[in-house]
Amino acid sequence: MKKLFYMVLVTMLAAPAAFAQDRYIADKLFTYMHSGPNNQYRIIGSVDAGEKVNLLQSNKETGYSEVVDEKGRKGWVQTRFITRQESMATRMPRLEKELAEVKNKLANARQSADSEKAGLAESLEVRNKQISELEKNYSDISNQLTASQEEVRKLRAKLDTQKDDLLLKYFMYGGGVAGGGLLFGLILPSIMPRRKRKNSGWV
Repeated sequence: MKKLFYMVLVTMLAAPAAFAQDRYIADKLFTYMHSGPNNQYRIIGSVDAGEKVNLLQSNKETGYSEVVDEKGRKGWVQTRFITRQESMATRMPRLEKELAEVKNKLANARQSADSEKAGLAESLEVRNKQISELEKNYSDISNQLTASQEEVRKLRAKLDTQKDDLLLKYFMYGGGVAGGGLLFGLILPSIMPRRKRKNSGWV
C-alpha cells in the first residue's frame, strides 16, 4: 500500500515537470493614461510601449507627465516611462531593415569580389600562357640561331679548306708547268738535229 502511495506521489510531482515547456513573456507592454497627475484619477486609456507621444508638462511632485498620444488623447502617464530614446519595438524593424541592407551589400560586394577574383585569375592564366608561348618561341629561335651559327661555322671551315685546296692546286699546277717547261727545255735540244759546222780553212 505504501509502495503504491509513493508511486502516485512521484507521478504527481513529476507531471508538472513533464508538461513544462520553455516560453517567453511577450514584449507587448503598456502603461495606463490617467485624467490627472496621479493614479488616483480615472484611467482614460493606455499607451503601448514604443508609442510616440508629445510631452506637454511634467509634475515632479507626483512623478506624472501630461502627454498627447498618436490618437490625439490627452492624459497623464508616469514620467519614468517616458524617454527620449525610441523603444526596441520601434527600432527593431528599422534595425532589421538596415541589417538586411548591409547583408545585401555584403553579398553584392562578395559577389563582385568573387567576379573580380575570377577575372584576375583568368587574366593571370592568359598572361602565363602568353609567357609560356614566348618562352617556347624564344627557345625555338635560340635553337635555330645555334643551328645557324653551327652551319655558318661549318661553311666557313669548308670554305677555308677549299681555299687551301685551291691554293695547293695552283701551286701544284704552277710547279707542274715549271717542271714541264724545264724538262722540255732539257729534252728539246737533244731532239732537235744539230747543224754541221762548216770547216773554214785558210787558203
